[in-house]
Formats: sequence, structure tokens, C-alpha cells
Amino acid sequence: MSRVVDLICAVAICAVAICAVALAAVCIAAEEGNVSVEIVTEVGTMTVELMPSKAPNTVRNFLERVDEGFYDGLIFHRVMFTFVIQAGGFDVDMNYREAPQTVANESANGLSNTRGTIAMARASDPDSAGAQFYINMKDNTSLDAAPDRPGYTVFGAVTEGMEVAEQIELVETGIVAGMANVPTEPIVIETIRRVEPTED
Repeated sequence: MSRVVDLICAVAICAVAICAVALAAVCIAAEEGNVSVEIVTEVGTMTVELMPSKAPNTVRNFLERVDEGFYDGLIFHRVMFTFVIQAGGFDVDMNYREAPQTVANESANGLSNTRGTIAMARASDPDSAGAQFYINMKDNTSLDAAPDRPGYTVFGAVTEGMEVAEQIELVETGIVAGMANVPTEPIVIETIRRVEPTED
């Protein structure tokens, strides 16, 4: 009888272990798959597909900021026609919101700064990207990595609502708080949120 009980226990333990491994595999697959977010603004919503397989650290950092509500209430503070629209650093009063951390440059990932892609803004230090991002309004391949220098990390692309980006691109801009190319009427990000996958 004792052997039977031991055998049953062993089988149960194996079953639990197999289930745990399977669950972990599912979680890893979900983590490695592309994730979409919605950038909800006062003038409309853009859906952006993120690509963690190409820029894992950048996507992880961006989603951490999304999940903590970092972008809520910030504005598109740099709008340049036929170049980029940039956000993630300032509120409507031009108060700077500092990112809690920076992320290593991942620009040599095969993704290019083509129209409709999203990339991280940074200072001259290649590893200084924190929370600010921009959407390319034309093909800006000069921002890509080159053999002799790092570029700006592309980590996703707009899949819906590019017309919203185009509307933002056309707003009147000026010098505000000593900064150029700032919309004279703030374009506020109400929130950025994950898009839950739909079941087929």
C-alpha cells in the first residue's frame, strides 16, 4: 500500500511540475510576442505595435512607464512638419517630468526610422533615452545606426490612427518657455494604455 501511495504522489508531483513548465512557457511566449498600446490624445487615438523581439529593453522600459501612468497629462512638446512629433517629457505648463531610469541603446536592431515608426528620443549620450519618444512623420533614415555611430532606437510602429499623428504634425507651433517647435495649443496625452489582445 505504501508503494502505491508513493507512486501516486510521485505521479502527482510530476504532473504539477509539467504544468508549471508549460505555464512558464506560455508566459515567456506572451512576453516575447508583440504588444500594442493606445496613445489617447485630445485629438484622437493612435494604436502602436511594440516589438520586444527587436528592442527588448526599450519596450520593457516603455511599458513600465505606461503601466505606472507616467505619460498621463504630458504633451507633444516638439512638433516638426515632415520630421517628427515628440512627447513624453513635459506637461501643459512645460514642467519637465524626469524619467526614473534610462535604457541602453538598441538602435542596431535592424529597424529603421521610417514614416510611422516610434523611436526613443535621447541626448548625445547614446544610452540616455528615458521616457521621451517620437513618431517619424517621414523616412528619417539619417537617425538610424551606422557602422561608426549609434542611432535612435526604433521599437514599434503606428498600426492605426496615423491620421491623428498627421493632424498633430500640422498644428501651429512657436517658442514656449524657451523651447522651439512647441504647439501653441497643447496637445495633451490623456493616457497611454495597453491594448488587450482579442480572442479569435
